Amino acid sequence: MLKRLFPHPYLSLTLIVLWFMLVNQWKLGSLVMAVILATILPLVTSAWWPDRARVRHPLRLLGYTALVFWDIIVANFQVAYVILFIPRDKVQSRWLTVPLDLKSPEAVSLLAGTITMTPGTLSSDMSACGRALLVHALHAPDPDAVRDQIKSRYEARLKRIFE
Repeated sequence: MLKRLFPHPYLSLTLIVLWFMLVNQWKLGSLVMAVILATILPLVTSAWWPDRARVRHPLRLLGYTALVFWDIIVANFQVAYVILFIPRDKVQSRWLTVPLDLKSPEAVSLLAGTITMTPGTLSSDMSACGRALLVHALHAPDPDAVRDQIKSRYEARLKRIFE
């Protein structure tokens, strides 16, 4: 019964949290509205979700989220350093190809989003076969190190979470 009512429980939970963040009120009416939206929206959109995202380790997903928040903070300081202290002609912007080992489309989307949210990098394209991402790095004196860091820091964790 619960699977039919909540076909995507993580989406429902996310919608409830986002609703409370939007209304910024902890009242019973807000909770009722959040539960209504978190029930109706996944039911209405479930026809466009033929396969459910399989999060094998939800606690690791929380750890991944904390890691990404930390990396965003650190990357802001790194980008500020590049902008303020490295002369423009010494900045080594690069396009990198990051080969993907991930099979889950949700994991690949999360990886591309993580790369884009982290200041100094931008995920701009995916190969036609879906096996590589094209990433722009603001300052990458060693492009192989940046690629290896993306694979080890983000992709490996996402693989453990989704696969």
